[in-house]
Amino acid sequence: GGTNEIGTIVIWGTLPKAGMQAALAAITQTETSLKNVSYVEKNPATLSNDLASAIATGAAPDLILASQEELHTLSKLITTIASATLPASTFVNTFIEEGGIFTAPNGTGYYGIPFLVDPLVLFSNRSILSSDGVAKPPATWEALTGLAPNVALLTPTRQITRGLIALGTYANVHNARGILSSLFLQAGVPLSFHSANGVLAANLGVTGSRGAPPGQSVVGFYTQFADPSEVSYTWNASLLDSQQMFRNGDLALYLGYASEARFIAAANPNLNFDVAPLPQPATATVKSVYGLTYAFLIPRGAKNATGAYQTAALLTNPFEQAIAAVATGLAPATLTQLAQVPADPVAAVAYAEALYAKGWLSPAPADTDLVFSGMIGNVISGRSSLATALVSAEQSLSALLQQ
Repeated sequence: GGTNEIGTIVIWGTLPKAGMQAALAAITQTETSLKNVSYVEKNPATLSNDLASAIATGAAPDLILASQEELHTLSKLITTIASATLPASTFVNTFIEEGGIFTAPNGTGYYGIPFLVDPLVLFSNRSILSSDGVAKPPATWEALTGLAPNVALLTPTRQITRGLIALGTYANVHNARGILSSLFLQAGVPLSFHSANGVLAANLGVTGSRGAPPGQSVVGFYTQFADPSEVSYTWNASLLDSQQMFRNGDLALYLGYASEARFIAAANPNLNFDVAPLPQPATATVKSVYGLTYAFLIPRGAKNATGAYQTAALLTNPFEQAIAAVATGLAPATLTQLAQVPADPVAAVAYAEALYAKGWLSPAPADTDLVFSGMIGNVISGRSSLATALVSAEQSLSALLQQ
């Protein structure tokens, strides 16, 4: 335990308050210097506006806990942690690779200190799969696609009574933004990048050196599951939200974040489900999965910036990381802690995936959703070709990133 030199710290965060408050309560029993740290849950959609108002009125919190999905929108309101305080060598040797997304431009330091990561995983309904003779959830997208004719139940008029997986549409695919991001990242498409002159721009893989552009392959793969003329047809826009369908026992496979496991179990205690890593392309030599990496950011106008940095640093120590991971259902963002294999089967998958999790600097989530849903909608309705929809989405994302 420490002495009480950190002072009062108010954290505004986008993680649910139940898990974070439980984590802080357990941690402060040993680490008494954190006893005046409080956590306030904030809606990610309004966080940057709330923070801008608080800074303007001199009422800024001391720390922000947010994922990389909010980083681009928040970056103008954040104080960079100088590399003199947090050297690059320390950062790289301490945190998962995806933590690097919090690097400030031009090597000036870091926007945040990574804390926890929530990777996408594959939930499977064991009762459905075993009834259909499927012993293990698919490890590759190719194997998954091959299951559709056996597992999906369709009426003679092609109505879906039981789906294999929710892919192909947007609004009723829970986590569609993260799922599409995973597919692009697995195809080697970065989604966004800093150009030579430092401007952040989108890259959806609209051109390819050989064969079909990778972005077109991604969107074509995704949308086939909602095309009634395809053998992989297993989902459409008339069905319920995919998380709800899975909880009801009407969907064999579901793509969700690791932290959802406890909510699904609580919502339907009779559901016999398993958690496995997100499928990978069969040809992939390295694994990738989209993960939400949550980091502590110090906002401009923080009253106790020194205490804020000390708090964030303490919360990345092994003891604190272990408690926070159990309390929230997320995985630690520190390499030391990820080297410990947890007994809990869901945590074991999340820990393994955290090491190869990836992300991208995106516009605000609601804006990204508008662009992605427009792109998918235009393809499945036949309004646009894959090529046109992809180019248009890339231009829209670049415009949003440069606002």
